[in-house]
Amino acid sequence: RLEGLPRHTSMHAAGVLISPEAVDEYVPLSRASDGTITTQYTMTTLEELGLLKMDFLGLKNLNIISYCMQEIMKNKGEVIDQYHLPFEDEVFKNIFAEGDTNFVFQFESAGMKRMLKEFKPTCFEDIILLVACYRPGPMQFLQDEGNSVNVIKVKNGITPVTYLVPELEPILKDTYGGIIYQEQVMTICVQLAGYSIAQADEVRRYMSKKKTDKLEHEKPVFIYGDESRGIPGCVAKGIPADKADELFTMMEDFGRYAFNKAHAACYALVSYNTAYLKYHYFREYMCGAMTEQGDKTAQLVEDCRK
Repeated sequence: RLEGLPRHTSMHAAGVLISPEAVDEYVPLSRASDGTITTQYTMTTLEELGLLKMDFLGLKNLNIISYCMQEIMKNKGEVIDQYHLPFEDEVFKNIFAEGDTNFVFQFESAGMKRMLKEFKPTCFEDIILLVACYRPGPMQFLQDEGNSVNVIKVKNGITPVTYLVPELEPILKDTYGGIIYQEQVMTICVQLAGYSIAQADEVRRYMSKKKTDKLEHEKPVFIYGDESRGIPGCVAKGIPADKADELFTMMEDFGRYAFNKAHAACYALVSYNTAYLKYHYFREYMCGAMTEQGDKTAQLVEDCRK
């Protein structure tokens, strides 16, 4: 009788529920151990009820950037605008491509450094791609594991980029032929099969939530269309049925792990800003890192000695 029952309550680290009026008009509430008011429902139930859940994450790196900019102003009299830093080849070449990314947001682990040295990013789009790729699942597209796409080899010109149909080139060229982002899944549905954006978002959700029964129903719609839903389908838009079938299977494989590009781009911008400041204002940046990450003093001192 006890199997499968909840054994404890917990609170999401960053999830905040937003409601049009008093929350207890909609869902039961409780208090967490620290006194915080929480809902008694899980996040999936809340979303099914139509309530809005947002994740607000606090990042130490933003404090490091603020501290660094204040020190630059104090020591050098320079005002830094973190939202309009230039994308410089030297930063991509000397920080990212060299794997010199201690205290660079998102790229500090040994695995990330190894990936950077292999990939050799040269532009901001590459940083967005690597933020999205270095997670369980999409990591396979950085390796040779029987995949149709190895983005590292395509990036470095070892293997040519190929597209199942020419219509995919403008959608996938920035990710070297791989479907890495959820937005790409949606764009394929909209441009190649004639879905509306809302309908494409449904397909994206089926893929990310691995709803195989829904996808089985959706595949013939993607290929041949559905008049009742106003979807013409790939064949009506000039794409051969066998290619559309193969594309949908490919989308399922990639879409299961696809990352939200908007989220990856925000993280990539913070990452680039930390790399830029580390490269151009090493002393001030390391002071900021020491202030915020005192638990890593030994590594910070070693970096400074180098």
